[in-house]
Amino acid sequence: MPHSEQSEAHPAHRCALIALGANAASSEGPPAATLRAAMAAVAGLGRGARHSRLWRSPAFPAGSGPDFVNAAMAIDTDRPAPDLLAALHAIEARFGRERQTRWGPRSLDLDLLALDAQLLPDLAGWALWRDLPLDRQSREAPDRLILPHPRLQDRGFVLVPLAEVAPGWRHPVTGLDVAAMRDALPAQARAGLVPLD
Repeated sequence: MPHSEQSEAHPAHRCALIALGANAASSEGPPAATLRAAMAAVAGLGRGARHSRLWRSPAFPAGSGPDFVNAAMAIDTDRPAPDLLAALHAIEARFGRERQTRWGPRSLDLDLLALDAQLLPDLAGWALWRDLPLDRQSREAPDRLILPHPRLQDRGFVLVPLAEVAPGWRHPVTGLDVAAMRDALPAQARAGLVPLD
């Protein structure tokens, strides 16, 4: 069989990085129980799932609600990015997620952080959302998938768990790996992060 036909029959697996968070109860119980159940559901979207410990972190932005429980996962998948995002949203819905208030309390938040080194929609589109002022971030959400997540490099509650499962993943724009991005965080971005297990 020619290589190209084999590739179509068996699509290449790519590493997907996913952030998990919750700060409200779901049908599974409190946030920690929700994240443990959600990890099992996310693992079903690919193979070779790896997950971090659970971490407690202050709500972002400060004062916007109860503390979060956060974690990160890496899975190998052959799903295209839009299909994977739709599958993550379906899992959120199973756990009672309602998208009403941006940055409000949530029963489950699953963010597709990256899919290998894909850059979506393009460098200009990614940079637009990376550079969006904080006051607009609280009101505006992209109408398309942005990869890598435009602010993953700024968030301790993402990078600290992510460094446990994918320390060597390299950002396609900045060239920095996860461990380097975590180590470059200001102390304020890591304040209040405490492992739960």
